[in-house]
Amino acid sequence: MPDWGAALDGPPATLCGVDEVVALASELIRIDTTNTGEPSGTRGERLAAEYVAERLEDAGYETTYVESGAPGRGNVIARLRGADEERGALLVHSHLDVVPAEPSEWSVHPFSGEVSGGYVWGRGAVDMKHMVAMSLAVARRFRRDGVVPPRDLVFAYLADEEAGGVNGAGWLVRHRPELFDGVTEAISEVGGFSLTVGDGVRAYLVETAEKGVGWLRLHTRGTPGHGSLLHTDNAVARLAAAVTRLDAHEFPLMLTPPVRDFLAGVSDLTGVPFDEDDDPAKVLGRLGSVARMIGATLRDTANVTMFSAGYKDNVVPSTASAIFDCRLLPDREEAFLREVDAVVGPGVEREWKSMPSVSTTFDGTLVDAMTAAITAEDPDARLLPYMLSAGTDAKAFQRLGIRHLGFAPLRLPPDLDFTALFHGIDERVPVDGLLFGTRVLDRFLRMC
Repeated sequence: MPDWGAALDGPPATLCGVDEVVALASELIRIDTTNTGEPSGTRGERLAAEYVAERLEDAGYETTYVESGAPGRGNVIARLRGADEERGALLVHSHLDVVPAEPSEWSVHPFSGEVSGGYVWGRGAVDMKHMVAMSLAVARRFRRDGVVPPRDLVFAYLADEEAGGVNGAGWLVRHRPELFDGVTEAISEVGGFSLTVGDGVRAYLVETAEKGVGWLRLHTRGTPGHGSLLHTDNAVARLAAAVTRLDAHEFPLMLTPPVRDFLAGVSDLTGVPFDEDDDPAKVLGRLGSVARMIGATLRDTANVTMFSAGYKDNVVPSTASAIFDCRLLPDREEAFLREVDAVVGPGVEREWKSMPSVSTTFDGTLVDAMTAAITAEDPDARLLPYMLSAGTDAKAFQRLGIRHLGFAPLRLPPDLDFTALFHGIDERVPVDGLLFGTRVLDRFLRMC
């Protein structure tokens, strides 16, 4: 295993002659904000929030620092007043936390923020410290240059998104909603990135919807005893059979409006016919690595992520449990749970907690501004709506009636497996993509 100590002990990364956003992204990645979902394994959010607050205040902002639900869960909010106080404000939010990373699996240290080969490397580079850096760079420039946007902009840098936002956006919405007074619309992750289709045509995907999230715990009970005896009431075997059935089960294909619009748009760009009554795989086959994410929005999914049973190799335990990560299409929760019960069968207990889906339409002045900002930098671009198979802090902010669109613009190399970088090994973001995204975000926020 390489010795990463020297990489992390040096001064923060800086890049002479390169736009500020690259240095910001690199320095943010160097702040280890790992969120394991458990208090003992979560760190660095306060340091990252203080880093952001210091740079906003250096540019002239008044910031609000809030710890949400637990010590160290730092959040920073700043508002830039706009020209039209009668218009609803736009929330630009990013999360500071990242999922864990095992250094021995990476070719660079995941918290080095290394800049090499045309990329900024490290955990959070795409999820989502690149947007933290881009929005921070634009916010600083606006304040320094005296830019007055069309309406109020609220910049928010948040904790705990990677664990559902309970101690982040969710806590702020419940306990400090006044921080978002007047906000009617929001932008954040995962959208605005390019997908090369057809003969080099770039489509930029804007998230207009995201699936609901559910955590399903299956639990079985049986008769414990010595491992050498005959057992017909084995909790582990019963659970394993139920998990196998549910893992193999395919939920029904359903085309929601944003998915239908996306597939029709790709069909138009590629010339591959899209027939709703036919197999959508014909269109998905033109999408490369992104097909996995889009394919996951055609139906509900349930993936087993944890299995727990037993305490000694010669003892049959009395209980066993497994956890499934479930992602649901809009308005499918009741039907999904009925289907789960039918698949797992009798003798299996079920626990369920969930967060709702998010959806809006692909129209209005906000979408017009996105289109204008992207095409000013990439004239042949085409914007397409799509549904995210995962979840974001939009789920919390929709409780305040805030309309959400995923828009963190990046122009990507055609051969980059972008979706594999989320929570993946060797996560990285192109330097050119960062510069492009910052220019687009600057244009967008001047006209939004």
